[in-house]
Amino acid sequence: MADEDTNVAQKKKAPSEDDKRRQKIVPGSLMKAAMRPGGGDSTPSDGDQVIYHCTVRTLDGVIVESTRSENGGNGIPIRQVLGKSKLILGLLEGIPTMLKGEVSMFKMKSEMHYGEDGCPVTAPNNFPKEEELHFEIEMIDFSKAKVVTDDLGVLKKVINEGQGWETPRQPYEVKVWISAKSGDGKSILSHTEGEPYFFTFGKLEVPKGLEMGIGTMTREEKAVIYVKSQYLTPSPLLPVIEGYEEVHFEVELVHLIQVRDMLGDGRLIKRRLRDGKGEFPMDCPLHDSLLRVHYKGMLLNEEKRVFYDTRVDNNGQPLEFGSGEGMVPEGFEMCVRLMLPGELALVTCPPDYAYEKFPRPANVPEGAHIQWEIELLGFEMPRDWTGLNFESIMDEAEQIRVTGNRLFKEGKFELAKTKYEKVLREFNHVNPQDDEEGKVFLEKRNLLHLNVAACLLKLGECRKSIEACNKVLDANPAHVKGLYRRGMAYMALGEFEEAKNDFNAMIKVDKSSEPDANAALSKLKRAEQEFDRKARKQFKGLFDKKPGEIADAGAEEIKDEDQATVENKKNDSQDEEESDGDENREFLESATAGAPRRGLLYRLWPTGGRIFSALGLERCTIL
Repeated sequence: MADEDTNVAQKKKAPSEDDKRRQKIVPGSLMKAAMRPGGGDSTPSDGDQVIYHCTVRTLDGVIVESTRSENGGNGIPIRQVLGKSKLILGLLEGIPTMLKGEVSMFKMKSEMHYGEDGCPVTAPNNFPKEEELHFEIEMIDFSKAKVVTDDLGVLKKVINEGQGWETPRQPYEVKVWISAKSGDGKSILSHTEGEPYFFTFGKLEVPKGLEMGIGTMTREEKAVIYVKSQYLTPSPLLPVIEGYEEVHFEVELVHLIQVRDMLGDGRLIKRRLRDGKGEFPMDCPLHDSLLRVHYKGMLLNEEKRVFYDTRVDNNGQPLEFGSGEGMVPEGFEMCVRLMLPGELALVTCPPDYAYEKFPRPANVPEGAHIQWEIELLGFEMPRDWTGLNFESIMDEAEQIRVTGNRLFKEGKFELAKTKYEKVLREFNHVNPQDDEEGKVFLEKRNLLHLNVAACLLKLGECRKSIEACNKVLDANPAHVKGLYRRGMAYMALGEFEEAKNDFNAMIKVDKSSEPDANAALSKLKRAEQEFDRKARKQFKGLFDKKPGEIADAGAEEIKDEDQATVENKKNDSQDEEESDGDENREFLESATAGAPRRGLLYRLWPTGGRIFSALGLERCTIL
């Protein structure tokens, strides 16, 4: 029982600073007298924005300060958020007792207002903080508030809830009905008739604080956004901002147009022209799917010449393609994956995400910027493997693997790797039922790991390539393909001894692999020789040279290296032909293209990548 009491005590929330301040209140230091009753039965609580007028008087009736214009104030009531704003102790305790519309008088000793030790609120100039005073408070309104900025410079009060969850952000386009009043209730602007006010997020077309508040709204939401002077930046909506301590904007979000900067640099832009059906992004084809679209391709020039239209050039039939298979330009697919069925979007695309790296239509000039108008008609998700028998699962896996192989041959290594890894993830849930199925499953899984290793090698991730090979070799150290692939990765890193061990191990475990192992060893030997020659030349007499001479030696050795590159390329042409001639090879790979040089070879010889290319390692076969 004692342990349970201890646990309950530990779970109690630690007292806040306001709670600690309330403990200082003593009987008689704060008295309340209701002057006008309020309405309803609810009172403010933490998180509520409270709006009230306050007049402070001495006990003999002299006004010390007031928010009311008739008492010399500016006529703007005080707005604060309970639990967030700093309050004098008397109001911290008294305001939560008030009803809406209530007027009460609080009699406070000095320790209940600015005379409190450690009071978090600074007293106004010449304020009699040591005196007992009357605080007359009129509770105008209170409601839940959205704190938009931590300094409470921007707050939002929701009048009508909106639809969905999507909120505008840069560079979305927004349509709103909007009106504005000063803090004392005077009308500043009203845009509630005709066409809604249109603006683009992030272009300073409305005051900063207003934009921040609208950025928390959903479609069809209606709210009041309270903006203090520090967030009232000049804009076309409100050019004149001087003289306003705060402005209350009443806003109804009529419509938001999703505009996405897909790359973050303004080059690939997707603009939604018509909403689709469903919830974004849950109902988008984020995963690999069979997609059906109609599209119109235009050159992004003054004429916007149409170079292809499925409704005209494809006999009215939509384009069907599998996402993740490199069947359409990269920018096209990136945007379609973020569309909802039925959505119409306008995509502006730079050349490198359009036809620079994709077969270019004959009527599209080189380097052209493209605009596609795309309608997503629908999509089908990949087949669920749940409930399929083992043979069907292996057929599905093989189809995906074949697609990966095609992507690899086309140089789309990241896409190919994604395909292989997708199958490997699904394999985590596959359970072979007998030895024969287990053998087939193991062979397929090993093959996929080695294909991933090939992709990683092409992408320059040599260490990760070795890790992928080890997933095969840890279980079967005599796996010839795994040894070959790992040896190639070691060679790419300049770790020649490890590579030699793997190539020699191939011969020991399978005599039929000797031709390929010997070819690899021959290339390895030339790479070592070239490395030794380069290292000797680079360090020969280095410490006898002056600083300027060292630079000259570097230029000279590059020239010699280029000559050696030409010779090595000639010597290696026969090996390439023999390696490429085997029709049983699955697909070709490059061992070093674009690889980061992390091994000893590349620390000593940064320019050695040229030699590896000349040795033909970019065309070594996958066994």
